[in-house]
Amino acid sequence: MKYAAFLPYLLVMALVTYAVRAIPLVLVKKKIQNTFILSFLHYMPYAVLSVMTVPAVFTATGSVISAAVGVAVALILAFFKRSLLLVAASASAAVLLCELVLQYC
Repeated sequence: MKYAAFLPYLLVMALVTYAVRAIPLVLVKKKIQNTFILSFLHYMPYAVLSVMTVPAVFTATGSVISAAVGVAVALILAFFKRSLLLVAASASAAVLLCELVLQYC
């Protein structure tokens, strides 16, 4: 992509990102006490992260099978409360092994 075409996209993205963070600060003056809104704001980052991560996980590999194997390994290790580094490395290794097996079969 050329720099002249990229610059407007970057500027719009920066303005939208700033506006999303600045508008609530300007419009909400007092502390939020509504339990529904507080609950919504508490769980929103997890929901957004899940929505962005799950499709990327299943489209980042050569096949859905290897992606499912990696997700299964990650979920099992996370269930047993292993470290994030171990979970990520094990899931990546499982995907690699599955891809190699699928390639040679």
